[in-house]
Parts: sequence; structure tokens; C-alpha cells
Amino acid sequence: MKYWLVKTEPDECSIDTIANAGSEGIAWDGVRNYQARNFLQEMAKGDQVFIYHSSCAKVGIVGLAEVTEEAFVDPLQFEPESAYYDPKSVPDNPRWSAVRLQFVRKFKQPLALKELKTLPAMAENPLVQKGSRLSVVPFQASEYQAVLALVD
Repeated sequence: MKYWLVKTEPDECSIDTIANAGSEGIAWDGVRNYQARNFLQEMAKGDQVFIYHSSCAKVGIVGLAEVTEEAFVDPLQFEPESAYYDPKSVPDNPRWSAVRLQFVRKFKQPLALKELKTLPAMAENPLVQKGSRLSVVPFQASEYQAVLALVD
């Protein structure tokens, strides 16, 4: 099992959006960065994923989801009316992937980046590194456990 963090703007897709999707979960789509896409393609069924709200009043890790479907072709890349449309991507050679996530739990309060930076286990994680802006971030098991210890 691997561990991840995905960033989202809650007005587009929040932890509550994921919770309200029920057992079907949501397609985590719209990623348009090659490194983040590659991380999506590494995700496996059962992997645990922190949900991180950004561009909002309470920025931070707000909950946990689980990968229920491994990487598949992101259909939004082919929809001209979508903000995630990519005219250079074609069905026989798609560029972008998505995964399906299912809600696991919501934390009582967000774990702010400032708090995460105080954890020795997080010192090397890209999330706390200056200038890191990826929307999908891998976590080591020790980092995952350190974050969970703050909410348990």
C-alpha cells in the first residue's frame, strides 16, 4: 500500500463532495501536470489519500480517502466545453489520467501546513518544501503515520 495527498479547491471538490458521493466515490480528474499525472498512474486500489483543501479560508489536510479504481483515461480531456479539455490529446493516445476515490473520514479540523512543517517525519516531504505546488504528492508510511497521529 502507498500513501498520497491530493490538493483540491473545496469550491470545486471538497471532502464533503467526496463523502456525499457514497460508495460510488468520485473520479479524481482534471490533473494537468505531467508529474502529478504520473503519480496518479502509480496509485493502486486500496492506497490511502489525504485530501488537502487549498485556496480557501481553512487550508490544510481535511480528511482521508481511498483509491477504489486505478488510473483510467480522464474523459474531460476530450470534452471541448470542459475547463480540462486538451485539444492535443486524442482517444487513441490520451495524455491524462484519473483515479476513483472513496471517502474514508473527515478530520475534526484541518491540519494546517504550518503544523505539518513542525513534524520531523515530514521534513523531506514535497508538501512542506518551499516552492512545491504539485496537486498530487507521495507520502512515506512514516509521514502518513505522523499525520494520522495528529488527528487520532
